[in-house]
Amino acid sequence: MEEEDYFKGRGAQIKTENKFLKAQYVEEHIEGLDEPLLSAPQTQVFFETAKTIVNKVNSPDLGLAYSLNPYQGCEHGCIYCYARNTHEYWGFSAGLDFESKIVVKKNAASLLEKFILNPNWDPVPISVSGNTDCYQPIEKKLEITRSLLKIFAQYRHPLGMITKNSLVLRDLDLLTDLAKDHLVHVYISITTLDESLRRIMEPRTASAIKRLKTIEELAKANVPVSVMNAPIIPGLNHHEIPQVLKAAADHGALSAGMTIVRLNGAIGNIFEDWLRKNFPDRFEKVWHQICSMHGGNVNDSQFGRRMSGEGNFAEAIHQLHRTAKRKYFKDRSMPALDLTKFRKGGNLSLF
Repeated sequence: MEEEDYFKGRGAQIKTENKFLKAQYVEEHIEGLDEPLLSAPQTQVFFETAKTIVNKVNSPDLGLAYSLNPYQGCEHGCIYCYARNTHEYWGFSAGLDFESKIVVKKNAASLLEKFILNPNWDPVPISVSGNTDCYQPIEKKLEITRSLLKIFAQYRHPLGMITKNSLVLRDLDLLTDLAKDHLVHVYISITTLDESLRRIMEPRTASAIKRLKTIEELAKANVPVSVMNAPIIPGLNHHEIPQVLKAAADHGALSAGMTIVRLNGAIGNIFEDWLRKNFPDRFEKVWHQICSMHGGNVNDSQFGRRMSGEGNFAEAIHQLHRTAKRKYFKDRSMPALDLTKFRKGGNLSLF
């Protein structure tokens, strides 16, 4: 692979076909092209006036009831991200488009306020960033996630958040306020401590050192924080499970979770191309071990099995995680969220 053919700072290196589009760009006769079909993309931002923002989660293996995503697409560019497939609903590619064409739901906060003030709403935790990262780079400028936290704080509504970005510390004032009433859980995703792997697998995310420091700062502020060691990819990061959990525990994390990698839809082609270009020497090993955990395929949509995998290799990974969790998180747990503090109406709107 020629270095100039690789888009540095991007995870995906291709644009996959969108199954919802009748026409596609192809390179069947490359000799007829005057310029490359693909070039290093610049990030584009599209502002959307959404009609709804809170989604009911019907997947029984996620442990969530409702989720909220202020952004569609994610500039972090994580190569394995399951959310890539959802970008096709917007007419974009799950590959390079997912991380370079970001849809912003500019009215997210007003929609959240409207939702939770519905007279029929009984509060249950809402997960922020169940799909894309609410603290991706554009959030630093737009502060949409911060506006959401203000709504949660105003009405004392419980929530959970997951991110790879240390930008979450910008909102420590709101998070500590929520934490005082047991209204927030924060999950920091750490996939690897190996910076050489992180830079190509999650190119625009915070370093592992910054994420550990973020855990430490949240813990010092008494904001309940946990580590999500996910996804586990055999042959790339599975051996790091004990080190990741120990480091997170040493920095104040209260619990740890994990999932097994799965490559559904267009993600299979995106990940395969990335793996061949970056790890040609171990492609076959990694690919076949992923397949061994999903019944011979790299994808699996069966609830209860899709994120945990099956087979001997998957069980070995789970055993490694269980052992490390028992060792480093003994007598630790995330406190329960308090549903009784919710102020149902009677407040002045911020919008």
